[in-house]
Amino acid sequence: MSLSPVKRLILETMWALEKPTKATEIAKKAGLKFPPVMMHIIGLSRMGYVFSPQKGHYAITEKGKGILGFPEIDKKTANRILDYLPMEKAFHFYVDFGKPLDVHATSLPDFCEKIMKVDLNSIEFHINRGDFEAWFMGLGDIELARKILLVKEQKIPLEDLRKKLYEIIKNRCNELDKIRKR
Repeated sequence: MSLSPVKRLILETMWALEKPTKATEIAKKAGLKFPPVMMHIIGLSRMGYVFSPQKGHYAITEKGKGILGFPEIDKKTANRILDYLPMEKAFHFYVDFGKPLDVHATSLPDFCEKIMKVDLNSIEFHINRGDFEAWFMGLGDIELARKILLVKEQKIPLEDLRKKLYEIIKNRCNELDKIRKR
């Protein structure tokens, strides 16, 4: 089943917000008017793509993520994404071509911690090249890679970028940890 462009935009907006959100905020973030957004949210809810964890707040379901092209993450996949990697598959931080920092991340949680300490020039170097997204894709986390791409497109100051990357990756690690403990 395919979605109308407006329904897809609403779902993508909900996905990017990462938390239950009021329909007015969803409309604002999507650049749409509230009445049609609310109508579409009701329809998306009936289709099983959206749920309301609390009155007046809406969030995307796993089925909703699936229609956007994100594969469902099971225990095995969550384990694989969070597991330690051999050094040759670790993320190696650089500040420029041929200028390694001798800082490596051997897992997604390790990456999350290192991103807060690594030189800001390294973050700028890697974000501009798409290295973070590529490494996350290599881990098998398409959803995280796409979130990082969205952040990259926002063109935010480097220190704010560092904090945003940490927040997104930390939230993803927590989400994956919950899945693997089920």
